[in-house]
Amino acid sequence: MSLAAQIKPISYLKSNAADMVKQFLLNPESIIITQNGEAKMVVMDIGAYERQQETMALLKLLSLGRKELQEGHFQSADDFFKEMDAQA
Repeated sequence: MSLAAQIKPISYLKSNAADMVKQFLLNPESIIITQNGEAKMVVMDIGAYERQQETMALLKLLSLGRKELQEGHFQSADDFFKEMDAQA
């Protein structure tokens, strides 16, 4: 569905909130809410929100790992496993 079809004024949200929840079952695409013609918020299905949060967390972990690698903060797999065995 086109992005333009997913843009609704805040008055639509106020008067159709229950219908919007039902509509998410058929079409879980996010809806952009505008106020005075300007985009102000996004309404999205909870499942989509949770997946987005999980994706962001994974991207942050990858970014931190890449930064640590570039800074030389790493060890060989052999050294890691030796350290884990010594702690057990």
